[in-house]
Formats: sequence, structure tokens, C-alpha cells
Amino acid sequence: MAKTFKLTGGKKIAEALTFIEVKTKNSALLHVGFPSGGTELNGEPTALVAFTNEYGRIVRSKEGDYYQMPRPFFRNMIAKGEKHWGADLAALLKANDYDAVLTLEQMGEEMVGELKESIQELTSPELAPSTIKRKGFSKPLIDTGNMLNSINSWVVEKK
Repeated sequence: MAKTFKLTGGKKIAEALTFIEVKTKNSALLHVGFPSGGTELNGEPTALVAFTNEYGRIVRSKEGDYYQMPRPFFRNMIAKGEKHWGADLAALLKANDYDAVLTLEQMGEEMVGELKESIQELTSPELAPSTIKRKGFSKPLIDTGNMLNSINSWVVEKK
């Protein structure tokens, strides 16, 4: 159970801050996204495929070059999530007795779910007719499902 403090006077505040400092000594860094080493079925790195979907790119093909429009699933997730992540982090820290690593692992799970949801919700810009014909459906960002299923989070402890 998390320790609670009644903060009155300088000594109590100092005590509370010292307690929190000691508990959060195991600070860490949270990563959410596409781990290095993952590849798509065609051998392309999954992180590169995600990046080019996020920001767009020039595609060179036998039929001619074209611009693949950006599909900002990551930026959309951040814009939506940043409104509540601070409060979520604070609540988790308190619930986890200020264990930074455990808290970030749980935040990572939450953010992975939000990133997957962002991919599933994205419908614009529409796919080119040739892409729809090749895939057999019109949902952007979903082809084989590999990119969606590759999203992960990992925590790196800072010593």
C-alpha cells in the first residue's frame, strides 16, 4: 500500500520528498514503438515501414514515381494521449509505491494499446485504387497486420 503524508510545515514536506526520492532511485526510460530487428514479410525493417507511413515518402515503381501520403498514427496517438498521461503516471506511481520501473512498464502497456488503437482508427488519407486492388480492402496502415502486431514497449533502467 502506498504511503500517504499529511504535509504541514517544512519538515513534513522534506520527509515526503526524501521518501519519494529514495523510492524513485530506480529511475528508468520508457520506449514505445517498433523495436529494432523486426522485419516485414518482404524483409523491410518494421520501424522503417512505420516511419514512412507516419511521414510519407516517394515511392519508385515500374508504373512511375508517386508520393505516399503521411498517415500520422503516432502523432495522433500522442496528441490524444498527452492529455491524460501525466495524471495516469502520477496515479500509477502512487499505486506502485513509487516504483519507477513497474510504473513505466504499466504505462508502456497502456501506450501500446493506444498506439494500436490509433492505427485501427486511422482512415485518412484514403489508399490509392491500385493499393486497394492489391490488398483487397481499403483500410490504411493494415496489410498483413505485422506492423500492428510489432508494437511494443520496453523499459531501460538507469543506474
